[in-house]
Amino acid sequence: MAKTPTEEAKRPRGKAQEAAVWTLMGMLIIGLGGFGVTNFSGRMTKIASVGSVEITTDDYARALRTQVNALSQQFGKQLSMQEALSFGIDKQVLQSVLTRAALDNEAQLVGLSVGDEVVAAEIMKMDSFKSASGGFDREAYRATLDRNRLSEAEFEGNLRRDISRELLQGAVGGGFAAPKPLTDTLYAWVAERRGFSMLRLSEADLATPVAEPTDAELKAHYDAHIDRFTRPEAKRITYASLLPEAIAKDQPVDEAALKKLYDDRISEFVVPERRIVDRLVFPDQASADAARAKLDAGTTFDALVAERGLTLDAIDQGDVSKADLGAAGDAVFAAAEGAVAGPVASDLGPALYRVNSVLAAEETSFDDARETLAAEMQVEAARKVIGDRVEEIDDLLAGGATLEDLGKDAGLALATLDYVPGQQGDTTIEGYPAFRDAAEAVQDGDFPEAIVLDDGGVVALRLDEIVPAAPIPFEEAKEKVAEDWRKEAVAKALSARAAEIKAGVEGGARIGSFGIVDVTPETARSGAVANAPETLLADIFKMAEGSVQVIEADGFTAVVQLDKILPAATEGEDATALRASLDAQARQAISQDAFAAFTAALTAGAGITLDQAAINAVHTSLP
Repeated sequence: MAKTPTEEAKRPRGKAQEAAVWTLMGMLIIGLGGFGVTNFSGRMTKIASVGSVEITTDDYARALRTQVNALSQQFGKQLSMQEALSFGIDKQVLQSVLTRAALDNEAQLVGLSVGDEVVAAEIMKMDSFKSASGGFDREAYRATLDRNRLSEAEFEGNLRRDISRELLQGAVGGGFAAPKPLTDTLYAWVAERRGFSMLRLSEADLATPVAEPTDAELKAHYDAHIDRFTRPEAKRITYASLLPEAIAKDQPVDEAALKKLYDDRISEFVVPERRIVDRLVFPDQASADAARAKLDAGTTFDALVAERGLTLDAIDQGDVSKADLGAAGDAVFAAAEGAVAGPVASDLGPALYRVNSVLAAEETSFDDARETLAAEMQVEAARKVIGDRVEEIDDLLAGGATLEDLGKDAGLALATLDYVPGQQGDTTIEGYPAFRDAAEAVQDGDFPEAIVLDDGGVVALRLDEIVPAAPIPFEEAKEKVAEDWRKEAVAKALSARAAEIKAGVEGGARIGSFGIVDVTPETARSGAVANAPETLLADIFKMAEGSVQVIEADGFTAVVQLDKILPAATEGEDATALRASLDAQARQAISQDAFAAFTAALTAGAGITLDQAAINAVHTSLP
C-alpha cells in the first residue's frame, strides 16, 4: 500500500463560550475523528476520583489524545503515544482532568447548574451540528455523537457540567484589582527610556588591516576547531522519484478549459478597490457619538482603542472591499487615507473606522494570466498522471523491482544523497516532509515502498549505508577555514580597537572623535535598533548614566556611551494607555493565581484517589 502524509485533524474555531467548554466540541467531536476513541469496557472504568466525581478511562483517553494531537501540530508530524509521554504530556493532562473534576465536585456541593434551555441554546450554536442551510440538524447531531461513542444524555451532561464549571471559574476569577504600587512599579520600569551614543566598528576602522593568513595558520585554525569542519553522521539514501514539476511541461493545455478556469477565478484577476481598516465598535450610538466628539477634540484613535480595553490586533479588519463593509462601505470609501469615518452602522453595532491604507483596483487580463494558469493546469494534470501510476509502482516494488529498475523501466528519476537526521538539506526532495519522515525512519534491510508526497509526487527510498561523522579533508575545507579564520581574526582586532576607544572616551575624549556616531535621543525597552543584535538594548538598560561599554555579538562590535536615563512619563495619552494595559495584565495574572489556588484547595479538600494501573492501561491502549 502507498503511504500518504498524515492528515491532521483541524481544530474548529469556536465562539467565546464554546472555547471554555473543555474543548469537548472542538477537539472531542472533530479532532478525535482522525484518531478514534478507545473504549475501555473492562473492569477498569475510572482512573481517578475527586470527592464524589469520577474521571473515567474514556474521559482521560479523550483528553490525552486531544493534547497529543495539539503537540503533534507543533512538531509538524503525528507523534506516537510513547513519544508524547516522553514530553510529560500525561502529567499535564492528568492535572487538567483533576482540576475539572474538582470544579465539578464543588459545583455539585453548592448546587450550581444550568437549565435545559441553556444547554439547548449552546448545542444549537455549534457548527458541528448545523445543516448546509445553517440550521440545527438533529440527524447530524445524533450521527456525530454515535461516531464518537457518546449518547445524547452523556454529551449533554458533559456540556451542562462544562457551562457550570465556567460559571464557577468566572465567579472565582472575577472582581480582582491590581494594587496601585504594583502597577506603578511595573510602569516605572517598563516606560523608562534611555538616550545613548553608539559607535559601530567595522574592519575599515582598524588602523592596520588584518593580514592574509599563511597555510600554517589556516592548518592550525583547522586543527583547533575541527568540530566546525566535520561532516555529521548521515544516512546514504538512494531514491527514485516522480515529481509533478518533472513532467508538467509535457502535459497538454486545452485553451477552452484554460479560459473557463480564468472565468471561474475571475475574482483573483479582477480585484476591486479596497481599504485596510481598523474598526472600533461601541455598545450604543451615544457611546459612539461621544467617542467621535473626543476624536474631533484631539484624542487619538489609538487612545480610544485603549479606553475600550482593546488592542490594535483586536480591531484590525485587514484588507476589505466596499461590499465587505456593508452599510459602512460608502462612508469608509469616501474617507481619505489616515482619516476616521463614522460612527456608522456595522454588524456588531455603531463603529468608527480608521482607513490605514487605500488599495487601488487591480485587473489582470486573460493574456497576462495565461502563462500562470497554464502552468497550474499542467501541474494538476501531472499530479493526476502520477496518481494513476502509484499502484503500478507499488506493484513493481512488491514484485521485487529495485529502485534502479524503477529508474530504468518506469521512468522515475534515480539519485543518491547523504541525509543528516534532524536537518533539512538543500535538495528538492528533502523539502518534502513525507520524504524526511521516511528518511528518518528507514532502517537497514527495509524494503522500498511508494510514498505519496504532498504535491502529488511519489518517491521510494532505500538505506544504503550509515556514513559516520568525519572531518572534511583540510584541502577540501580550506576555503571555509579561511573564511572562519578571517572572521575570528577581524572580531579579535575590532574587540581590541573597541577597548582602546572605550579607554579614550573614559579618559575624556569625545566618542565622536573616533568616527561616525549614531545618536539615539531616547528609546524604550521595547524599542529596536536597526542592524544590531536583539540583546543591545537589554545591555544598554543595564548601564549607568555616563558610562561607556563595549558591546559585542556575532558580526557586531560597538562602543556605547549612555548619555541619559529618562524616567517614565507621568502624563499623556500614551502613558495612560500603557498604565491601563499593565493594570489589565496584572489583574489577569492575579485572577489566574487566585483560580489556581482555589482549585488546589478544592482538590486537597475533596481528596484524590488515583488508579495508576488504569492510567497505565490507557497509555498502552492508545497508539
